[in-house]
Amino acid sequence: MISVRRTWWVLWASVGIWSAAAHDTRPNILVLLADDLAPDGLGAWGNRDVRTPNLDRLVERGLSFVQTYIQGTWTPAVCIASRAMLMCGQPLWRAQAEVPTRARSQTTWPQLLRTVGYFTAATGKWHVPGAQPEQLFETTLRITTGMPRDERHWYGRPVEGQPDPFCPWDPTAGGYWQGGRHWSEVQADDAIDLIRTASTGSRPWFLYIAFNAPHDPRQSPKEFVDLYPPDQLRLPSNFRPSHDPDKAIGLGPKLRDEQLAPFPRTPYAIRHHRREYYAIISHLDQQVGRILAALDATPSPRPTWIFFASDNGLAVGRHGLMGKQNMYQHSIRVPMVVVGSDVPSNRVCRAPVYMQDLTATILELAGVGVPHDWYWQSLMPFFRNPDRRGRDAIYGAYLTFQRMVTDGTWKLILYPPVRQARLFHLVEDPDELHDRSDDPAARPQGQRLFRRLLELQKETGDELDLTESVPEWLKAHG
Repeated sequence: MISVRRTWWVLWASVGIWSAAAHDTRPNILVLLADDLAPDGLGAWGNRDVRTPNLDRLVERGLSFVQTYIQGTWTPAVCIASRAMLMCGQPLWRAQAEVPTRARSQTTWPQLLRTVGYFTAATGKWHVPGAQPEQLFETTLRITTGMPRDERHWYGRPVEGQPDPFCPWDPTAGGYWQGGRHWSEVQADDAIDLIRTASTGSRPWFLYIAFNAPHDPRQSPKEFVDLYPPDQLRLPSNFRPSHDPDKAIGLGPKLRDEQLAPFPRTPYAIRHHRREYYAIISHLDQQVGRILAALDATPSPRPTWIFFASDNGLAVGRHGLMGKQNMYQHSIRVPMVVVGSDVPSNRVCRAPVYMQDLTATILELAGVGVPHDWYWQSLMPFFRNPDRRGRDAIYGAYLTFQRMVTDGTWKLILYPPVRQARLFHLVEDPDELHDRSDDPAARPQGQRLFRRLLELQKETGDELDLTESVPEWLKAHG
């Protein structure tokens, strides 16, 4: 009799498990994260020079968030802060301390997904101090801890009339070619393997695919470099030979990213750097296409949502800069596209949001819900109405050297060490060419934004005292 009861209990439990699985409609989730991809790195977003057919198809299938920002960084390695904010759900100045705490308490972004039954896996770039990917994800494949190794003779180049020491397609040069196969291809291989493996199980899956591209050294196969003859590439409208003042605001010649090209910047050097930048983007685009093809070829009873974004932007010659350690739109803003069953296709959302808001969105999709102490906000309301208003203001910071606040129309940049401010009207001047801080008619907008910045400092845990390090016209009305 006991064995009969046990048999019936096993059958009942099996039916219950099967029934629960059959009614579990939570989606699979694929996150594709690029490294150093500026908003102008997508052809579908208006750059006629770069070729990104697969990313363009993602744009056609989903909702583009064209005013997506990051909050900046406490370190010149902007990706560290950006990825830490992703994992722990906290704003800039709290994220550094929160990553190890949340990893131990099992409350990071991927760990929360595991608690509700998701299969979680990661491959590619990590660079999140305070926690190891093996702590946070159920499965990890080849993890890279930082950028591909570069060589000192690849800096300060190219110089017109001199031999160029850098060859992007040389497979013996190391960097992305270390190991014999380009890292972007290896990371795509891993993503495809994970999709196929995860799809054999009954659980919903969450895959975090973190590419190193298009971070320098910008290496790619010759066929991609040949797509971009330098003399046919346009210089950015905000190309400048130099950025002044630079050293006092953390952008001096000792900053690694800024050493990549010669000082002052020349059209010749910037065209070659943009050639290599576009080439590695197009190569990355090909790998994204391979992943999407594998996804289409792998049957699943669940819908799959796709989130594509970058950890930060990049200058590559804009404003006389090469890197991302600045508060201009090309560096503090990133591309973000969401594709899903409830997302409108080929639509644009212009509301100011943060890239890290995708974490709250995914937690809501997965049925976890957004934790009460999570700083980031779900994007789900924008799927129902892409024209709705977003945050009233976005905050940005670079160490103690720079602060930024924008409402999507006006933007204020502060340089506390030199007590300078710059004010831009982003709708009329999206390339930030015309500083309006000396315009009496525009100054009330700067004063309004400064008051909001002081509030956002408290909200984000920013302890930098701005009261004595801004121009008088701001301080008097702040």
